[in-house]
This record gives sequence, C-alpha cells and structure tokens, in this order.
Amino acid sequence: MRPCRPFILLSACGLAGCVFPAKQAPRPVVTAAQRTRADIWQAVANPTDLNRIRRVAAAWSSGLTEARAAAFRDGVKAEGRLLDPNAALPRPAPTPGSYSCRVITLGRQGGKGPAFQKFQPFFCYIQVEGDQFTIVKQTGSQRPAGRLWEDDLPSRLIFLGSLALGNEEEARAYGDDPKRDMAGVFERIAPFKWRLVIPYPHNGARLDVFELTPVADQPK
Repeated sequence: MRPCRPFILLSACGLAGCVFPAKQAPRPVVTAAQRTRADIWQAVANPTDLNRIRRVAAAWSSGLTEARAAAFRDGVKAEGRLLDPNAALPRPAPTPGSYSCRVITLGRQGGKGPAFQKFQPFFCYIQVEGDQFTIVKQTGSQRPAGRLWEDDLPSRLIFLGSLALGNEEEARAYGDDPKRDMAGVFERIAPFKWRLVIPYPHNGARLDVFELTPVADQPK
C-alpha cells in the first residue's frame, strides 16, 4: 500500500516545527462619495445664508399671506407668475447680456412697514466668468452683485453675493461683510423672463423678488 502523502507531510512538519502562514483578512476598501452640485455651493455659503435658502418656501408662504391680508391681494394677483412660488421652469440658466430689472418686497419681519412694495425698474447685467454666471445691478444707490451656482434641483440656481452702496465702484466679495451678504434662488419663470428670490433679506422684508427681462439696449 502506498503511504498517504498529506500524512507524511504533516508528520515531517511536526518533527521539523513547520509554520504555515496565517490566512490574511481582506483589506477594507474605502470609497469617497462624489461631491454633488449642492455640496459645492453649500461649502461657500455661510450657515446663516444656508438656513435662509433652506427656508425659502416658508418665506414665500408668510410673505404672500401678509401681503394678501394687508389688502394687496389684487397687487399680488396682477404680477402673475412672478409671485407664484411654483412657477419655476426647467433650464434656469440665463443668457448673458443686459436686463431690465425691478424688485417687489413681500411681508415684513417684525411687522413694521408695508407688506407689499414695488420699486422702479433699473438695469442689471449678466455675464459669464469662467464657468459661472455673475449678476451685477448697474444703477441705483444699492447694487447687488454675485455669482450663480448650480444646484441639485434642476429648476434653480443658487445666488451668493453682496451689496454695493453709494459711490462704491464694486460690491465686496461674498463673505467679506456678513451685513452685506445676499443669498437666494434664481429661476426661469417664462420664455425670456427670470426671477431672483432673496428670502429674509437684511432690509426687513420676508422676501425680495427681482424680475429680470432681457433688453436690447441700456444706458452706458
């Protein structure tokens, strides 16, 4: 009878003190989650502005309720889609160029002042810097300026900017002065019409709504 080779091997190892290598545990695989569009702008926004943007629906609700309760129901209705919280359309990216802009304020934080105000139109400009759109209000004593950031929601862009005052030639960079910072949502609401919605702005309103309509010419 032929001897069993495994038995011979084990016996020899027992005499010689053989050591078998231990079975190695599998190495853990670490995967990093891919950054989303929202992750990028949220890393830029300060916590206060991030909270404002998250509460934009509440600002719409309270602002419209206060305006209608203060006998401005007809004024709200006359603005149509501009003051419809659900009016946002796909593909919000604007076309670069000159715009006629106007602003409407809704509601009042603290209950002081009118709950509905409309202001005279002014001129603003949208251009592309790198891979981002920028908005600059060109006329008036208070001139918002900032950048538009892509968001995970395909129907909106995120606006982060600041306010230039008086004779200042340029607005300060976002984050340089929290009292000047602005944050909001940019949406397309009709062919060739956009809006910029600023929830809980520093002026005391519940909501600032900027309407942007392209124009062929504007003053130098």
